[in-house]
Amino acid sequence: MTSAAASNPVFFPVMGCVGLDRRQAADYHQRWFIVDANGHWLSAEKCAALATVVTDIKLGSLVLRAPGMLRIDIPLDVIEDDDSVKRTVQVGQQSVVVVDEGDVTATWLANVTGQPCRLVKLHPEASPVEWPAV
Repeated sequence: MTSAAASNPVFFPVMGCVGLDRRQAADYHQRWFIVDANGHWLSAEKCAALATVVTDIKLGSLVLRAPGMLRIDIPLDVIEDDDSVKRTVQVGQQSVVVVDEGDVTATWLANVTGQPCRLVKLHPEASPVEWPAV
C-alpha cells in the first residue's frame, strides 16, 4: 500500500454503495443502509446493483447517483423527531432503530435495484450496528 492510499481512507456513507475518500465523509460513515421489502439489510453481496450507486457529500446533502438515473439529494442532518418515519429493521441478527428516508428515495432505489427497498438512516439514539461479515 502506498502512503497516499494510507492517508486517504475510504468512508461508506451508505453501506454497500461506492465509498468516498474525503475526510468530510468520515462523520457519515455507515450512517445509511438499504433494507429490502421485509426490513432486512440488503448488502452489495445480495444485490450487485448497489455497487453502481455512487455516493457523495455536498452542500448539506447525501448525494446518490446511478447509471441512467438522475441524482437524488437527501438532507444530511435532519432532526429525527417524527415517530412516523421511525422503524426497526434487521441487520443480521440485530434489530436496529432507523429513520426511513421516504417514498421518493425508495422509488429511486427500486429503479436502480429492480426490487422494492428503502434507504434508512441510523436513528441518533440507536445502538451501534454490528455489521455481519459478508
